[in-house]
Amino acid sequence: MKALKSTLISGLMLISTATFASCYGSGSSYTCNDASGNSYNVQKYGNTTNMQGYNASTGSSWSQNSQTYGNTTYINGNSNGNGWNQTIQTMPGMTTYSGTDSRGNSFYRTCTAFGCN
Repeated sequence: MKALKSTLISGLMLISTATFASCYGSGSSYTCNDASGNSYNVQKYGNTTNMQGYNASTGSSWSQNSQTYGNTTYINGNSNGNGWNQTIQTMPGMTTYSGTDSRGNSFYRTCTAFGCN
């Protein structure tokens, strides 16, 4: 569940944080809109979450999907032809984040109760 929350947060960070969104729908399928014109849709099916969104300030659309198997979540996203991917693995005492950002740069980060490197 923690990995799923991280997945959703990473997708929501693409949307302006300056305003609050109003959402409607159910826990497994909902749509959110904010006062700036940004919007996103979320659909959850078992271990899979699909998101699609629109950034009003840039006019760009984005999508992201994730699948969780045990303690590992795999995320793939795309915005205007630029893709990204991330793997989140939670283990006792630490979580690792690895992948490639939309500019093709690789990343790897480990977080523990003492912080992240």
